Amino acid sequence: MLQEWSDGKDEMLDQLMPLVYAELRRQAAGYLRRERRDHTLQTTGLIHEAYLKLIDQRTVKWESRTHFFAIASQAMRRILVDYARARKTEKRGGDDIRLSITTAEKIAGDQKPIDLIALDEALTRLATIDEAQSRVVELRYFSGLSLEDTAKILNVSRATAAREWSLARAWLHRELTK
Repeated sequence: MLQEWSDGKDEMLDQLMPLVYAELRRQAAGYLRRERRDHTLQTTGLIHEAYLKLIDQRTVKWESRTHFFAIASQAMRRILVDYARARKTEKRGGDDIRLSITTAEKIAGDQKPIDLIALDEALTRLATIDEAQSRVVELRYFSGLSLEDTAKILNVSRATAAREWSLARAWLHRELTK
């Protein structure tokens, strides 16, 4: 269905969405569980915003279910970062928005909450230094993919994905604890 949708059959999207909705909901709920308690964006709202971004992806040739969910996860990340930036702008530099993420503890190596904007900025810097490491972090951290699925999407071996993941975590730890 993904490939048919990629080939321009828009009616496939209507058949596809009910099949992937539960996984999108799981991803969105996971993101929002890690957000601050007073966050106003709800799971359904995040899914709907991500859906709007996904249906605009006319040039993507969907390779697999995993590829689709990786792109969906990336869209959710962007939405939450944009939301955090807008909130911070509204407060004119008020309290930083903190994101307590269990997985972030693995990346940052400590128990402190992670500033989502700082994490996004660090990932952007990492992408300029090493695109592969940045993609591994996005797929593992934001999509929750296994090393096997990450390696498959990136067309690398599991060992390469594991090495890139380890190096990226160390680099992010240094950047986020400065």
